[in-house]
Parts: sequence; C-alpha cells; structure tokens
Amino acid sequence: MSEAALRRVVERSVVVAEPPPATVRRQVTVPLRFADGYSTTARVLTFDGLVDGQEHLALGLGEWQRALRRGAAGGPAPLVRPHSECLTGDVFGSQRCDCGPQLREAVERIADTGGLLLYLRQEGRGIGLYAKLDAYALQEAGMDTYEANVALGRGEDERDYSAAAQMLLALGADRVRLLSNNPDKAEQLEVRGVAVSERIPTGVHVSPANVRYLSTKVSHTAHTLKLPSAD
Repeated sequence: MSEAALRRVVERSVVVAEPPPATVRRQVTVPLRFADGYSTTARVLTFDGLVDGQEHLALGLGEWQRALRRGAAGGPAPLVRPHSECLTGDVFGSQRCDCGPQLREAVERIADTGGLLLYLRQEGRGIGLYAKLDAYALQEAGMDTYEANVALGRGEDERDYSAAAQMLLALGADRVRLLSNNPDKAEQLEVRGVAVSERIPTGVHVSPANVRYLSTKVSHTAHTLKLPSAD
C-alpha cells in the first residue's frame, strides 16, 4: 500500500459523527436540455442547515419521489449521484477531465430509474476554481492531479460529503444505490448515516487530454474505471 493510500485509511478510521439535520428550503421545476439534444425535467431542491454553508442542489429526476418511497418501504434504494461542480468540464466542455460527460450520463440514467443527482459546490476537489487552474499549470509542468494539489499546499482531495448526507437524509434517502467510481464517496456517506446498498460505476469517458488524469484516479485512489488498453 502506498504512503498516500495508508494515510487515507488512517484518516477515514477517525469516528465521524452524523451531521445535524437539514431541511428542504424550496423546490422548483426546471426543464433541462443538453447540447446533444437530450432533455428531461428536474425538480430542483435547495436546503437550510447545510453544515458547510454552501449552496448545494438536489435534482429529483424521473419518478424520484416514487423511488424514495420504494426505498423507504424496503425495496430497491434510489439511484443517487453526488456530482462535484466543475465549471470547466460541466459548462465549457473541457477535455481535461470527464466531469461533463459524467454529468450528462448521470442525468439520463437517474431519470430513467428515478432518483437524485446532488450538485455539490466542490470545484477542484474542494480547492476552488482559481486553485484548480493553478493545479492545471503544475500538471502542464509534469505533475499529476494529486501531486499538483499538494504542491499548492492543499489536500489531494478536500471534499467532505457531510452536506450530501444531510441532503439525502432530509429527503428520506438513508439508503442509496450510488452512481460513482469513487470509493471515497461511498465511505464518507456510510459513516455519515447513509447506507450504500450498491455501487454502480459510470461509463468511461476518455479523451486524448484526460488519459493520464483517469489513469491516475485508478492507480492512486482506486476509482472503478476500466480504461481501454494502450495496445
């Protein structure tokens, strides 16, 4: 086990208390349309009492309320994706990451089955937009995505999913099927009171500009990505 991986295990062994309750602040209906023409409707929910004070959103997609009731009654848990905000990828279509395609994929998959997409204000793994672009400059000089964050004096990944757990628990989703390749999301939700009944990987969205980025996520933080062979 690498030193970085061992450090993460130690950090996660610390007992984490369940976050205090949050409440739904407001909900509105928003029609969505993506650049490829796919469209659907989301019920967008805001919250009071989130521990980090950020303006995170929950998007109820498809028959999401029915999915929540079914899960509460002991049936299959609702499909949920916590998606970290990525201005460069989600809005501008940056090829340096896979965030935009993952967002597009997640909306359709969740709408098909009923569930929730949590849009979390955690740009750059929690370090912010300007620092993320500073990290990009270091990556251009040869560092990988995690090394660059550390070189800036930041954590490899500063995201905390306490608010995500609060949002799910406020909606009655104390058990979910998690649409994510990142084991850290599942671990953090579990210790904050949200049971993960199944982990479902997203598709693999490779571009010439993000191959190293994706490979590093697999080797360094055990993301469940099956990358195509270089042969």
